[in-house]
Amino acid sequence: QVQLVESGGGLVQAGGSLRLSCAASGRIFSTYGMGWFRQAPGKEREFVAGITWSGSSTDYADSVKGRFTISRDNAKNTAYLQMNSLKPEDTAVYFCARNIESWRRGVTRRITDFASWGQGTQVTVSS
Repeated sequence: QVQLVESGGGLVQAGGSLRLSCAASGRIFSTYGMGWFRQAPGKEREFVAGITWSGSSTDYADSVKGRFTISRDNAKNTAYLQMNSLKPEDTAVYFCARNIESWRRGVTRRITDFASWGQGTQVTVSS
């Protein structure tokens, strides 16, 4: 059973940057696509960004496109989310998750295609 641990969240002023990390246990991290989701108080969990197992393809929610960058380092079993030009509306708990299916072609945004969720890391953007 893989375990995911997010880190890097915190309090930042609008316009600032943060880099989230998602460290995975296990030796088969490199065969699964990864995704970042977020959940604000009173709202449903939503897709933020995704990356294929090889890192060759990425996808972003329209709300973060051009500001956030997802990446991965398979040698370190870690996925990242670089967040720039942060806005107060980016405030949420951010979760990483692994695709249920290994070697998946393309990036999926469907939350039901993900499993092995981390515990989340809080990101707060002040205005």
